[in-house]
Parts: sequence; structure tokens; C-alpha cells
Amino acid sequence: MAKVVVGMSGGVDSSVTAALLKEQGYEVIGVTMNVWQKEMEEGCHVREKTCCALSAVNDAQTVAYKLGIEYYVLNFRDVFKKEVIDYFVDEYIKGKTPNPCIACNKYVKFGALMNKAKILGADYVATGHYAKVAQSESTGRYEIRKSVTDKKDQTYALYNLTQEQLSHVLFPLGDYEKEEVREMAEKLGLAVANKPDSQEICFVDKDYADFIEKNTDYKAKQGNFVEKNGKVLGKHKGIIHYTIGQRKGLGISFSVPKYVVDIDIEKNEVILGDNEDLFRNTLQASDLNFMSVEKLEGEMKVTAKIRYSHIPAEATINMVDANTLECRFVEPQRAITKGQAVVFYDGDVMVGGGVIV
Repeated sequence: MAKVVVGMSGGVDSSVTAALLKEQGYEVIGVTMNVWQKEMEEGCHVREKTCCALSAVNDAQTVAYKLGIEYYVLNFRDVFKKEVIDYFVDEYIKGKTPNPCIACNKYVKFGALMNKAKILGADYVATGHYAKVAQSESTGRYEIRKSVTDKKDQTYALYNLTQEQLSHVLFPLGDYEKEEVREMAEKLGLAVANKPDSQEICFVDKDYADFIEKNTDYKAKQGNFVEKNGKVLGKHKGIIHYTIGQRKGLGISFSVPKYVVDIDIEKNEVILGDNEDLFRNTLQASDLNFMSVEKLEGEMKVTAKIRYSHIPAEATINMVDANTLECRFVEPQRAITKGQAVVFYDGDVMVGGGVIV
């Protein structure tokens, strides 16, 4: 009997994942990853809607008992602090907009957890992601494919997985709609059947800049809001308070809407412009990972996604040097943002992705 470790967040998705795998004949071990830092244990009520809230242990433990599976809480605080929180802070200080969930998937859920799973003698790691993993008949490579539901598809956040990791990953929910998953949970009598989906970043209470200043030695420095031509428009609170495309919360008013169109870290300037200034045809990306192909040779037509909520747009990609890819869109895209991931698809198959530079 194959053994699988299921990352259990206490939510309905990971709970049904464990139930489905047990039904399919796997020996299932439930694991909740303790990633919250000691300072988060006070005032944890603000994080009850996140995937790693402290209440996750109680909910996951209750589900594990109901399903009759082994269950453990394992400590991943150190790797989470280094690879997710510190990365998040460093990127914001550099004027970029990071995606900590992608970093968590790479280093924690499918990195550290997979290593623990091997110690436990498990053959696979499974999560409640809405995605599919399969091995291509033509190339033999493992691929991630879109789930049956576009509304809930979570493949975007999984582009960093390696071939080795993919060969030991299970995504049972890729063939189901969210409503079906909740119905299964209700039929199984799981108390989390109607639990709301996790929201927000688990270690931040909405105000990213406040989190950075309270948890690091970094202090935001005032600088200038400027137009593209360099004309000074006023003072900003510090670059960590802003991201590309932002209109609200600028702390300065204009007769017409103004948006953050760029951030100059060297000059400590936030460049403001009109909505049309946010549209671009091209981007470059580094820190690349390919799945359906070993490497990109020549040009390739794809659809590209520049943020989780973005509708994939037609584009052409090619390498400009050994470590950098250029993506050219057929139609200009709004608010292409440094630090975010760009992920490429060939139909429902993920080609790969990288970080926008």
C-alpha cells in the first residue's frame, strides 16, 4: 500500500483530499505545518481566515480523527521565516511586489514537507490545490495541467515544482468543482464542510508596510511622487507602501485619477501616471523553471498569466540570454509588476514560469 502525507490546513480542500486518498486505498498521514512565528501567537484572531491560522490544528486534528488517519503537527518555523517572510520583506524593500504563497509552495509545502514525508516513509505528498499532475506520453516529463474549474484553478502558484517533486505529488481535487468538494465534505460529516476559504497572507494583517517596520530594522523613508517627466507632485510615505497599479491610499489627491506606474528604488521615487501608462506589450523574467519542456528553444506561442487573478493572454516567449526570458503579448497588459510571477501555458498544460524583472 502506497503511503501519502497530506498537508492539512484545517480547511475543506485539504480535508477532502485526505478523505479521497484514503478511499483510493492509500495509507494517509495528515500533517499540519507549524509555520507561525512565536510573535504571531498573540492576536491570532486577525489570521483566522488564513491557511495557517492557529485554529487549523484543531480543525485538522478533528478531521483526521473522523477519517481514522495518523496526524502530526510538524515545526517548519525556521524555513518559513527564511524562505517566505524574509523573502517577502526583502522584495518589498527593493520596490517589488512578491508572491509569498509561491515561495511557500516551493520551499515549504513541496520542499521541507516532502523531505519530512520521506523520513516518514511516504511515497507521495498531497495538497488540496485545484490542479492536475500527469506524465506526458510523448516526452515522459511530468506536467501540471489546469483543473476542471477555471474559477478555482491554482496552477499559477505551482510553477516552481521540479520534475523530482512532481513525480511524488498528488492533487486529487483537480477533477472537481469547489461545490462538489463541499458536498463530499458534508456527506462525510466533516465539520469543515462550510468553512470559508483562506484569505490574505497568513503572516500579515493587511498592512504590509506596517508588518515590515514592526518586524525588521527597516524604516520607510519619505520621497517624492513624480510624473514621468520628473515633475515633483508631492511626498510619499516610503516605497514599501506602494505597488504598480495602485490608485487608492496614495495620500495625495488629484483632479483626475493617478496610478503608481513605476518605482525608482535608487532615487526613492514613486512615479505616477494615467491608467493608459500602465499598459505594456513586453516583459522579461528570470529565476525560470520549465515543466513541459526541459528548456526553451526558439520562439514559442503561449498564453501567459502575470498574476493569480489575471486571465491568461496570448503571447510569444523566447530566451534573450541563458537566464532571462522575454514575453511579448499580442495585446498590451495592465500593471505588469516586478517581483510577481509570470506563468506560461500551452492550452491546459503549464509550460513553466519565472519572476518578472
